[in-house]
Amino acid sequence: MLRFFTLVATLFAQPAVAQDLRGIRRDDVVVRFLPGEAALARAILPQAIQPFPGLPADIHARGSEITVLLAPDEQTFSAWTGGLAPEWGAGVAFPRIERIVLPAYAPRVRSPADLRRTLRHELAHVALQRHLGNVQVPRWFTEGYATWSAGQLDPEADWLLRVAFLTGRAPPLDSLDLLWPAGATDARIAYLLSASAVRYLYSHGGEPAFAQMLERWAAGASLDEAMRASYQFTLARFEQDWSRHVRREYGWLRFLAQGAVVWSITGVIVVAIWMIRHRYNRARLARLRANEIPDDPAFWILQEPADGPEPGAGDGAAHGTDGPDNASPGQVTRRPDAARPGPEPDGRRADE
Repeated sequence: MLRFFTLVATLFAQPAVAQDLRGIRRDDVVVRFLPGEAALARAILPQAIQPFPGLPADIHARGSEITVLLAPDEQTFSAWTGGLAPEWGAGVAFPRIERIVLPAYAPRVRSPADLRRTLRHELAHVALQRHLGNVQVPRWFTEGYATWSAGQLDPEADWLLRVAFLTGRAPPLDSLDLLWPAGATDARIAYLLSASAVRYLYSHGGEPAFAQMLERWAAGASLDEAMRASYQFTLARFEQDWSRHVRREYGWLRFLAQGAVVWSITGVIVVAIWMIRHRYNRARLARLRANEIPDDPAFWILQEPADGPEPGAGDGAAHGTDGPDNASPGQVTRRPDAARPGPEPDGRRADE
């Protein structure tokens, strides 16, 4: 804490920074920024201070000023946080002194919507600690509460947890005191699991029971005692129930159940593609058949059996010839149109 105060005091003692900082206020929350970030500050503040689950609606107006600093670059962000933020960190809150430091630059922030979520996450830390006073809040609860109330436990996060369980990357669930790894992906899984615990607790009695538990906790009861009074179960029992709930919610059965829906949709698409292809092939085959040579075209003539051999047939047979006139009965032969007998102008046939 002393280190942070020293760093902030040193920064604000620099004339250029002290003169350039601007600020906007909403209740007790003041966002301070350098010129050029005014639009961003106005965009993130109003929605970020909306009421938090289980806390009084005016929690932001029940104390001293909550200062939010927008760092314009990595060097300033590192200086204002004392180098405490990990490389993947999107913000740092100091609940005891009610200070928040946010990066206002890429790649730590991708959009104003991301920064708005981050600000609400960090404000949740400060608001929860302000409500609970000097209570030592377990990390799983404060991080889970902040992540859940900031809307970061969304469908995308649910799928990340499901994949983590399927691939064995999820931490052991024998206790809520989860390990907090340094890696970005593993750390996010720990945050989301903590958020799932707080959401699961909230689902048992909704807003009234959750607010009552926080009130009892703030009044001096332990977390276990506050749970007993508000939910009629112990902290140990809650850990066991939550562990079973998480395995059921994000395990193989739920994955396969959702996978069946995906495969059903895929099957419908495949059938539709097959039907379209089948219709195309049928139309193409019909066009090919239309262009085929008929089985019995007009230029093929079926020779009727003759009453007897015509003159000269024997000579042809003796010499092995196979002319049209000595074709076998019923044989189909092709004869030029010029050789066909036809009517003379006076109506008589040519061979008469």
